[in-house]
Amino acid sequence: MKRCDKMVDVGRRHFLRGGAVAAAGAAAAVAVPAKANAAAGGAVLEYPSNRLGNIADLKANEPMDVSYPDGDAPGVLLKLGNAVEGGAGPDGDIVGFSTMCPHKGYGLNYNAGDKTFNCPVHHSRFDAEAGGQEIWGHATMNLPQYNLRIDDKGDIYAEGIDELLYGRLSNVL
Repeated sequence: MKRCDKMVDVGRRHFLRGGAVAAAGAAAAVAVPAKANAAAGGAVLEYPSNRLGNIADLKANEPMDVSYPDGDAPGVLLKLGNAVEGGAGPDGDIVGFSTMCPHKGYGLNYNAGDKTFNCPVHHSRFDAEAGGQEIWGHATMNLPQYNLRIDDKGDIYAEGIDELLYGRLSNVL
């Protein structure tokens, strides 16, 4: 019986070469910008620009219920009363957030006393003045914050979100 020891070597060599080619391809795919990906026929989803309200509708430190980017994504607009990083409007104090806890998706409650969003189930807390940063609890992500634009009439538009909404693989369905 004749054995062919070289077949094992050839197979291993081809396997390693194929693995190197696959790794190089994956690295190149990551390095390709989204617009180039779209030009090559790939899908790039853009956020809708949705009107959520008007500055005149907001009262200081009282959340106004909204939804973004669609009706299945509850959130709030909030006029904090002092300028914050990421704040919109003439005073830089208007922010918008998802109100679903990024830990397990429970609805959050707003505490006006310390300007935090709080999960009643697992007790995660998020600081509205610090861009929704988690300050306590089980969540491993910050609270998704809306990218807001305000036009010359005072209309407030959401045009994106900085974190992934709970339960979604993509914020835009």
